Amino acid sequence: MKNKRERTKEAMIKQCVKGEITAKDAAQRLDLSVRQVENLKKKYREGVSLLHGNCGRVSEKALDELLVQRVISEYEKIKELTPNFTHFHEILIGKGVKISYTALRATLIKNGYESPKKRRKRKDNPHKTRERRQKFGELLQADATPYEWFMDGIKYALHGFIDDATGRITGLHMSVNECMDGYLEVMRQTLENHGTPEALYADGLSIFFHNGKESELTIDEQLSGVYEHKTQFGDICGELGVELIHARSSQAKGRVERLWETLQSRLPVEFGLRGIKDIDEANDFLKNTYIGMFNDKFGVNADADTCFVTLPKTVDLNLLLSYKLSRKIDNGGVFSLQKVKFQVVGRTVGRVVVLHISTRLGVIAVNNGMSLPVVPIDKMKKSINSTDSVDMILSRFVFAFCLKNEHVA
Repeated sequence: MKNKRERTKEAMIKQCVKGEITAKDAAQRLDLSVRQVENLKKKYREGVSLLHGNCGRVSEKALDELLVQRVISEYEKIKELTPNFTHFHEILIGKGVKISYTALRATLIKNGYESPKKRRKRKDNPHKTRERRQKFGELLQADATPYEWFMDGIKYALHGFIDDATGRITGLHMSVNECMDGYLEVMRQTLENHGTPEALYADGLSIFFHNGKESELTIDEQLSGVYEHKTQFGDICGELGVELIHARSSQAKGRVERLWETLQSRLPVEFGLRGIKDIDEANDFLKNTYIGMFNDKFGVNADADTCFVTLPKTVDLNLLLSYKLSRKIDNGGVFSLQKVKFQVVGRTVGRVVVLHISTRLGVIAVNNGMSLPVVPIDKMKKSINSTDSVDMILSRFVFAFCLKNEHVA
């Protein structure tokens, strides 16, 4: 059967034989050499077919129809999850389906499907890419992003650290919103799995840096050698010996910004395939499975030297990764916190306790190396009812210090 090109070629050669156009003109229009046109003219005069030898034949590279149907069937099963073609190709390979990406893409497009992730046009004046650091752990980029991870119309915040030298994720944790606890959990994963990094690159969020009047030092502080007010997270970095660097723009931390683009495309698909529909299930999958999957596929410079420092076993991560407040106590071990009086349960030494507040600890007091529970004894705040349980009251303090949305004033 003649296709459009073969019909055009026959018409041109016929005109050429009749002298209506020259062989040179025909060659240019058909993208052939003049010699090829002369050979075709000879065939035409002799009554020999001008069809190409492969015309009408099925290509040896054509996909088996059963394979095509398998591809379409598998894509139909998950198309509501909107996987991009590259991700879908990886899913098929994982199921033992042997097909090249080029053939897969051509098959899907031919059957009316479009990849939700299309290549963007390059900018005329692209932002200059900053060179990667040389060592694993030399610089981690920190950030969080809200997104509809479960495709249910509700946005949750995913916190993460990514290494600048290797593009490897060192920690991921999902929370209801961007908060102190999310970053503490990502730091925990990093410390447990790799050690202490040299530096952390973060934006100007109040979790990391004080802004405005909070950053101003008094004369006494300046005279005593204090050169900056650190946040709770900044203090933790100081204890670990991690330099906290302020990123002044989103372009400055481009690696973590590109990470979010990748995860927003892939994670909803991975969650959907596994039936993951809540934060707890998501965090278990992220920590124990997905970080490794991501690093195996997207990590670079696998032979890079590491400068992570192993954390001493004597360090108590629960105490280190918590919100800390110093409080004076009276003879009965009573102190006040946000107009609520608490009593330390147990024997104390001296007049000061350090409160540690986190989702893992709740609210506890540390005194003379001992961790002691605390209980509310005087509920002076109107938001606290006399019928509220101890756990309810303590959980509100945990929320106020560790779980509140940092983007809400």
